[in-house]
Amino acid sequence: MNILILGSGGREHAMAWKLRQSKRDINIFVAPGNAGTSEVAQNIDADPMDFETVKKAALSVNANMVLVGPEAPLVKGIRDFFESDIQLASIPVIGPCSKGAMLEGSKDFAKAFMVRHKIPTARYQSFTDKTVHDAEDFLKTLKPPYVLKADGLAAGKGVLILEDFNEALSELKEMLGGKFGSAGNTVVIEEYLQGIELSVFVMTDGISYKVLPEAKDYKRIGEGDTGKNTGGMGAVSPVPFATPDFMTKVEKRIIIPTVEGLKKEGIDYKGFIFIGLMNVGGEPYVIEYNARMGDPETEVVMPRIKSDFLDLLEGVADRTLSKKSFEIDDDVAVTVMMVSGGYPDEYRKGKPISGLDCVKGSMVFHAGTKNENGRVVSAGGRVLAVTSRGKSKEEALAKSYASATGICFDGAYFRRDIGFDLK
Repeated sequence: MNILILGSGGREHAMAWKLRQSKRDINIFVAPGNAGTSEVAQNIDADPMDFETVKKAALSVNANMVLVGPEAPLVKGIRDFFESDIQLASIPVIGPCSKGAMLEGSKDFAKAFMVRHKIPTARYQSFTDKTVHDAEDFLKTLKPPYVLKADGLAAGKGVLILEDFNEALSELKEMLGGKFGSAGNTVVIEEYLQGIELSVFVMTDGISYKVLPEAKDYKRIGEGDTGKNTGGMGAVSPVPFATPDFMTKVEKRIIIPTVEGLKKEGIDYKGFIFIGLMNVGGEPYVIEYNARMGDPETEVVMPRIKSDFLDLLEGVADRTLSKKSFEIDDDVAVTVMMVSGGYPDEYRKGKPISGLDCVKGSMVFHAGTKNENGRVVSAGGRVLAVTSRGKSKEEALAKSYASATGICFDGAYFRRDIGFDLK
């Protein structure tokens, strides 16, 4: 069994690591991968956004399945590309078609989808440069803070939460004027929801689904959730407030209507649905959809899945997911992200990393690394995801912090308060 994973971050390393645990005879390839994926798989120099190069890679390794990590290839239509190519059509792609990926690729599409299928979400309206005056009127109906979202993909930077009305109006005009490129041609303005966030992950074959372990991630660079947003500074799973009663509400009000809504609209969705929720006084509301697994949440979700991940992926591919056994480990998993000095602003790459061979009791998933002259060096803002398991959050965190302290590279930084808000 030959599996090609597309991507180069901690999410893809965690997936490759989980697949490596399968008892089946399996060959794993990652394109382009990183220094960490090279330890559990074979890296291939291929850009996931260059579909012709991906085609060559898939054919060269006789791929039996393609697992898509990041969102951009999905929105661009990587699955549609495979299904329309006579040489690739027999290779299942784990990920939605481009129409399904619009749940992440267009916030306007996602919000309209939620409204059509009565899925609880914040009140909203969408605007373009031609309707900016209407946007000002809508902003006046809202109480601060004001939430502005670029409609398209903006590398995680397209959401602004602003306290001042005039600043919100100014930022809106900048967004519509090209601040986020074409991603901001349409801007969604929505009501601010006060609560605590939760990430819920669903695996679906388009008919049935499995609810994967939930997680909570920490986006801000500074401790106490202060400072600028990042791609994620850590994650915890399970989440104490995601009680069976709360998750029953999530399933009945959100997961089932989402899966059924996709079917009703003729969208053949096979892959992962990441549902970003807000727990508002015990009631779940959808903040956003993503068409793939999260990062760094994947790094805490994968270690808690006891079932064979390959078996589950095959269930998605051949629509037999409902027949697959699925078990979740009771242990707590936590991830502490080590980042480059200066991130999320300017930072330097190419910093040699030491101490990786001394880590005990933790898993180190590489997010932004590469091999250079026989050494592992930094190659991104988020560099390493240090994940540990324990019977409690405190036990798992202690392991991750001990491991992170022993890993060194110039300017390395990590938050020391992951999970601080969870009792």
